[in-house]
Amino acid sequence: MYAFDQSWMSLANHSRLFYSTGSHHLISSNLVLQKNISTSKVEMADSMKGSSESKNICELRFGSYCLWRQEHRERMKDHTVKKMKDLLYVARAYYPSIAKLSKLDKLSHELKQNIQDFERVLSETTADKDLPPQIEKKLDKMESTVARAKSHPVDCNNVDKKFRQLVDLTEDEANFHMKQSAFLYQLTVQTMPKSLHCLSLRLTVEYFRSPPPDMELLLADKFQNPDLHHFVIFSNNILASSAVINSTVMNSEETSSQVFHVLTDRQNYFAMKLWFFQNKYKDATVRVLDIEGLKLDEHEKLSQVHQLLPEEFRVSFRSVDKLSRVWVQTEYFSLFSQSHYLLPDIFPTLRKVMILDDDIIVQKDLSALWSLDMGEKVIGAVMVCTVRLVQLQNYLGENNFDEQSCAWMSGLNIIDLGRWRKLDLTKSFETLVLKLTSEGGISEAAAVPATLLTFQGLVYDLDDNWVLSGLGYNYGLDPEIVKKAAVLHFNGNMKPWLELGIPKYKGLWRNFLNPENTFLSNCNANQ
Repeated sequence: MYAFDQSWMSLANHSRLFYSTGSHHLISSNLVLQKNISTSKVEMADSMKGSSESKNICELRFGSYCLWRQEHRERMKDHTVKKMKDLLYVARAYYPSIAKLSKLDKLSHELKQNIQDFERVLSETTADKDLPPQIEKKLDKMESTVARAKSHPVDCNNVDKKFRQLVDLTEDEANFHMKQSAFLYQLTVQTMPKSLHCLSLRLTVEYFRSPPPDMELLLADKFQNPDLHHFVIFSNNILASSAVINSTVMNSEETSSQVFHVLTDRQNYFAMKLWFFQNKYKDATVRVLDIEGLKLDEHEKLSQVHQLLPEEFRVSFRSVDKLSRVWVQTEYFSLFSQSHYLLPDIFPTLRKVMILDDDIIVQKDLSALWSLDMGEKVIGAVMVCTVRLVQLQNYLGENNFDEQSCAWMSGLNIIDLGRWRKLDLTKSFETLVLKLTSEGGISEAAAVPATLLTFQGLVYDLDDNWVLSGLGYNYGLDPEIVKKAAVLHFNGNMKPWLELGIPKYKGLWRNFLNPENTFLSNCNANQ
């Protein structure tokens, strides 16, 4: 994910919709659907009271940054510095009123001098350890001066007015720092770590220095054999895709029939080719494809969209109960990108494939899914029934839909390509995108409702035991449930290869990396 920050798309009944072509906004008052596309922000008009409500609003505005911030909140440090700031705050409030009283010129002068001393000290330090040795004397002097100022009768309205001004300034400053922190959090989340960038560059250089043999023709029959088990991974992350494949084969009883197709972009293609040539995964076969270099004439426009990864969203619902209490429910889920709709054309000879996102880890054998009878369904997926299409009705345009139909998750999906071709779902998707775009939407944003509508009624509900989601944002998952899940999905912003990844889950991912690999060691990618 290279796009920065968020694009917010809100949908709700009886609410005014707003579109912005520059940053793909769709905003309303009751529901917010967030997608990682480009920079944008949402300003909440309604104020909500209470710590839990404030936490919900924080998550509504800034997403998983608030979850990370809450988990990493530290106990108050630098008590003296904070005490100085409090005294400075009070002194500034009283000074204007004291300065107006001619008989208190001496006190006014002392108050002004103390304010200037504190401002000078606080401009040079932010920690107790950096304070000058005589700071205790300055504190005592300021406390004494403030106490004397409070003992004199002053115009309370003036003091109150000054306090309100200072409160407003402090709130503005706090809001600025909150936005700045969220900005830096998103920058960290959306930027490829230096170690992974180093790995890709070194592998690319080595590929052109000593190109591996081209195995495409030699293994062509295996790549096209519909009787084998074919896994598809869309990824531009070498380590992530490697961990997915390694965890899958390590937990499979039989691997000689497994064929992994890694679809990547041109930038990472050569690095991926060398990596999967040098590293073996039991008896499984790995093929790397450059999706930008594929010649798919029938869907030329769609094939030019360089959206490899499944698209992740945050959906927040705001409701008011009978007691006029406001509550916010937030759900995170991911869907197919536009690249996924090229699958029937990329693999014309295959009847069934399994899609694995690159932010998952497999803990159990998946072979039972290949014999799954899905009936007339096209895709097997875990349903997210906390989000129903009726809640997205303004977002789905004028199209007909089942109000009780649930959203579904990518991560682990079994696809019946034969039925996909028979129903021509790629064409249906393209038609829906064009229709939703003509209604005033934006093509990238329109892909989300188009995906939900394209597969409506065609999703086979996989048992929840197959996939446990939330390891990229939820700190509170039950360890026993994590241990028993067949697949762990690190959906959310805190991916395991990032420094911001949730520590207690990162080990589950790192178990499937090779710490002795030379390239990983040279780039510090195995730390």
